[in-house]
Amino acid sequence: MMNGTTGRGPVGRGRVRAVAAALCLLAGALTTAASGGSPAAALTPPVSLTADDLSTWQTNGIVWSMAGSDAGVVYTGGTFSTVRSPDAPAGTSERPAVNFAAFDAATGAPTGCSLSFTLSSGTATVRALALSPDQKTLYVGGKFGSVSGVGVSNFAAIDTASCTPRQDFKVSVSATVRALAVTADTVYLGGDFNTVAGQTRNKFAAVTTGAALKPWKANADEVGRAVELTPDRKHVLIGGDFFTVNGTTSHALAVVDATTGAVAKSYPAGFIPNTSTVQDLTTDATGFYTANEGTGGGVFDGRIALDLSDFEQRWRDTCLGATQAVLVHNGVLYSGSHAHDCATMGEFPNQPRKHLLAQSVDDPKLLPWFPDTNDGIGEPVGPRVMAQADKGGHHYLWVGGEFTTVNGSAQQGLTRFADGPDTGAPWVPNVSLSTVAPGKVEVNWQTSFDTDDGELTYRIYKDGASTPVHTTTGYSLFWDRPQLRWTDTDVAPGETHSYRISASDGTNTSTKSTAVSATVASAAEKYPAKVLADGASLYWRYDDTSTFAGDTGGGRDNGFARNSPSRRLTPAAVAGPSTAIGLNGSNQYVYSNKRHPQPVRFSVETWIRTTTTKGGKIIGFGSLTMQNSTQYDKHVYMRDDGRLVFGVKSGSTRTVTTPTAYNNGAWHHVVATQGPGGMALYVDGKLRASNALYTGNEKYNGYWRVGGDNLNGWPTKPTSNFFAGQIDETAVYPTALSSSQVSAHYALRTAG
Repeated sequence: MMNGTTGRGPVGRGRVRAVAAALCLLAGALTTAASGGSPAAALTPPVSLTADDLSTWQTNGIVWSMAGSDAGVVYTGGTFSTVRSPDAPAGTSERPAVNFAAFDAATGAPTGCSLSFTLSSGTATVRALALSPDQKTLYVGGKFGSVSGVGVSNFAAIDTASCTPRQDFKVSVSATVRALAVTADTVYLGGDFNTVAGQTRNKFAAVTTGAALKPWKANADEVGRAVELTPDRKHVLIGGDFFTVNGTTSHALAVVDATTGAVAKSYPAGFIPNTSTVQDLTTDATGFYTANEGTGGGVFDGRIALDLSDFEQRWRDTCLGATQAVLVHNGVLYSGSHAHDCATMGEFPNQPRKHLLAQSVDDPKLLPWFPDTNDGIGEPVGPRVMAQADKGGHHYLWVGGEFTTVNGSAQQGLTRFADGPDTGAPWVPNVSLSTVAPGKVEVNWQTSFDTDDGELTYRIYKDGASTPVHTTTGYSLFWDRPQLRWTDTDVAPGETHSYRISASDGTNTSTKSTAVSATVASAAEKYPAKVLADGASLYWRYDDTSTFAGDTGGGRDNGFARNSPSRRLTPAAVAGPSTAIGLNGSNQYVYSNKRHPQPVRFSVETWIRTTTTKGGKIIGFGSLTMQNSTQYDKHVYMRDDGRLVFGVKSGSTRTVTTPTAYNNGAWHHVVATQGPGGMALYVDGKLRASNALYTGNEKYNGYWRVGGDNLNGWPTKPTSNFFAGQIDETAVYPTALSSSQVSAHYALRTAG
């Protein structure tokens, strides 16, 4: 689309039709620096654009195409009739702009260039824009019959100096033009058409800049959506829905000769699945990149990076959520999509859509750049097109599409980002304290999130001081916010101390967290000490606030509390200063930050208190975090009658069930184990149900979830998937606890 140095490629570039289109987890690297370590930078390289959207005029419809000029003008086309000022609600502060508008890249305001693209019958639309290398001509493709009263046929040339249609450029194209690319003497086009200038040209064609049809042929059997030239201008990259080019099998992507159209590189069946298409193409000095959209099952929706040296694949990502636009700047591939599931590449699992992503041109790993839009109107899928331009010493990335919000605020059709200044501060850290061991305070916090920086600096303030007592750094992404910990040993038993933490991206600093206090213990708390001594790999005591469920153990496998459960409830399940969490039985639960491989041997332990008659899942292992899981077992749930069920999948569902109910409003200790001895379910320190036959469970990567998840297909399925009641002292172990260990835990409930 455009090169990463100037923001514009060696040839003009058009926009393909962007027809259909948010954090699985690649564990975020966690660094803990010594006090006074190197602070974070405002942007995490190689990202060089902020995620802060700039004030920009809006459209009242869909933006399908863009082109950025050397003069700092961004031309936009689409299906709209007006533009309006930033922050103006729909229908107010409007001015006419019939399917076309030009904007100042630096201010986001309209320029004086105004054109109207219309059709005598039906809906006109502008689907492709491309500037000539000398910037004197803007070529326009789409579905229209007139440009400001001048008759044309889906294809036009605009003199940029006067902003008027060129009367000497008239080429008849039989159907919609969806893509354009331009050299000094040739305009390449792709679309729905089968004739150009009265001659057969199936989906792709080339004309001279003087409007003469060229003998170049790259005839395809289905729609052409993308056209891009290689930097040496020897080849044309084409993308779309097609299965053949000039009779050669090559689905959705092909490389053809720039002079003849002969196929130089075809891609075999399966390289891009038959259910997927190429929506956009862009290049840099060494590679080219595809935006892919799929329909139905087994689709490919992600991006492919290919080397220009041999046209072979460098990498591909397998995120689901169709990609509509791609663009390269400073070694980073920016894309517009509606990505919702990147678990297959170790990133975020299926969850609400994310619409703007960034990746290194050398590596498909997602980079920490997450501005966002909504889906918007139309299909709807959010962003449809990207362009970039320089002006006033800054570089600007423009995004157009169907969206009606940007970063959570109303903004329709257009938005833009720049290389600075970075104005967005990280989220305020969530903090909790642990005093289970004597003579120290463990300060735990959930790493924050910043939309354009993964590496953040944290400063801990003690007892109201203005100077931090400790400084460290940590890496986090929106779906992976690891727990950090600092242990304060400069304390004495009986003292009470308070702590606050701020997060900084190097330029912007969050407000300090609300102060939390703890009294230093003189002796170890016996119950948590036993849990930790028996090897808990996850231990949530629910003494936190907000979304944080801190892990008291060494694994720091913190949890996310969803949908605002009640926090710090008393009395808790065991003696001491700890508190419990309350769940509403409809949508509240907690899931682990870390994604775990299948636990072959395990124990899950928690305390419950409820009077529910609708049952629900108490604890379990599931494949998703933000939705009900599609794979789920290794769980304990309550039936409507209050009896408890421990289940795993081993060939089919395998369960053991307690003979009595536990929904009597009292605290109950629940432990389920699986190991070489099979399945065992303990309640209140005693074995209540077991089966020695089943030592295996379903193999998949997943997350520990407390309070709710899918239960479809399980015996005596309760009315609710979610548990209504209080939960406390949740622990997971990588071993099967013995009966003596379980009874010892229960016996310590009153020991403090």
